[in-house]
Amino acid sequence: MSQIALEKPKTPMLQISGLNVYYGESHILRDVDLTVNSGEMVCLIGRNGVGKTTLLKSIMGMLPARQGTVALHQNPMNRLTPDRRARLGIGYVPQGREIIPRVTVEENLLLGLEANPKVKKKTIPPAILELFPVLESMLGRMGGDLSGGQQQQLAIARALMGKPQLLLLDEPTEGIQPSIILEIEAAVRNIIETTGISVLLVEQHLHFVRQADRYYAMQKGGIVASGPTQDLSQEVIQEFLAV
Repeated sequence: MSQIALEKPKTPMLQISGLNVYYGESHILRDVDLTVNSGEMVCLIGRNGVGKTTLLKSIMGMLPARQGTVALHQNPMNRLTPDRRARLGIGYVPQGREIIPRVTVEENLLLGLEANPKVKKKTIPPAILELFPVLESMLGRMGGDLSGGQQQQLAIARALMGKPQLLLLDEPTEGIQPSIILEIEAAVRNIIETTGISVLLVEQHLHFVRQADRYYAMQKGGIVASGPTQDLSQEVIQEFLAV
């Protein structure tokens, strides 16, 4: 008798349950449930102002939860500060990149090591420069002298310096030329495939969205649709990605 091979159950990396977040008395996130499994890329989509960036900031501990739980490897993090969360293995690349313009590319990268005090050798691993080869020739240049696309690559590389288990990316293709977008897409997929890092991505660029394994769609601070990105319908694309 033939046996049916059972799919190995996926291990949750990030679990968000019933998350409610406020700005003052304004209710921004409403009962958000979301899971990112180990080695998985998940994309968060939705129009501007629906709470996507607020969700990433809440995961990072920059905004407090009024109700609900944010857990890494099933361990709640609600009481942990952003630096503690970073040391547990969360890397965050905010919208706007926030690289330091008046220090060099190399110094920007080395600052990423602050997230992981276990790293003793204060050098840039070759694997980082292999992912973003344009940075190798610019190590001595000031961060502010780089183009928008180069700064985005620097911001992602800096986050990777701390060897995170979960990488949060907030609209990494915003304001970037198409050729660089493709390079960033390829680098993120390469990161996942070679390191097993999990990625939660906020993105509006459809081609990049389709690189993810699954999507969640947000509206008015809540999750209103989810599923495999291969099943993204034209109706969902029009509703949540159209400008």
